[in-house]
Amino acid sequence: MARFETETLSTKENLKHLMDLSGQWIDQAHRHRKLTKLILDMDSSVSETYGHQEGSAYNGHFACTCYHPLFLFNQFGDLERVLLRRGNRGSAKYWRRVLLPVIDRYRGLDIPKFFRGDAAFAGPKLLRLLEQEAFRYAIRIKANAVLERKIAPLLKRPVGRPSRKPKVFYHSFRYQAGSWESARRVVAKVEWHAGELFPRVGFIVTNLKWRSKKVVRFYNRRGTAEQWIKEGKNAVKWTKLSCRRFKDNAARLHLFALAYNLANSLRQLALPRSIRSWNLTTLREKL
Repeated sequence: MARFETETLSTKENLKHLMDLSGQWIDQAHRHRKLTKLILDMDSSVSETYGHQEGSAYNGHFACTCYHPLFLFNQFGDLERVLLRRGNRGSAKYWRRVLLPVIDRYRGLDIPKFFRGDAAFAGPKLLRLLEQEAFRYAIRIKANAVLERKIAPLLKRPVGRPSRKPKVFYHSFRYQAGSWESARRVVAKVEWHAGELFPRVGFIVTNLKWRSKKVVRFYNRRGTAEQWIKEGKNAVKWTKLSCRRFKDNAARLHLFALAYNLANSLRQLALPRSIRSWNLTTLREKL
């Protein structure tokens, strides 16, 4: 019976409706909370496979045979949209299928809109789309020789006795990557830690006009998306994709997404304030 239900849900039309259903639920949840801004965090993750599931492949980054799903969360922890991908797909592959429908849903709202992502999402087409849609963004970019020359003075060890606390420096400048059609603002953060020979350096491309330190702090909060992915793995077990056919596993992942969003809505809207910080595993075990 379960196999029949999964196969029915995995038809092309039903899969499309399943993908859209989470967004419809989230729109209902927004009616019960004040939406003054939108923050979208995009990230990919790993769902290890152990049998002969269609579409599973070895991924060198994760060093395992897996699927490589793509997730998009909002600031409330709701899973706006998810896409199951074959294991050897790049981190940003098919980002349009995930991001564009969500942008369409929120286009009519006159509120500040933000996007965060890691270096895989710093491609010119995604940046151009965000700018056209009036999204403010903070996206990490990989270091290179040109970027490091821009901050060369900060890469010299600070004069004086090393402090126990890290010494942190920020710098903002204009930069145009070879694939970009124009120059954009880049914020650099350089941290010198006691006992370490070289500094820790990070670069963020952004169209935010905030102070550099605030831009970095805003970007760093995207780590909550990784926590929500971890909650989904632990609480609703959305990495258990053991069907043979790829589209059946896609249907299962969307069902897991609905279960996650239902639990997150309960946490956000129905629970007493004193326990809203509980993770979903704790809620499942205690309630």
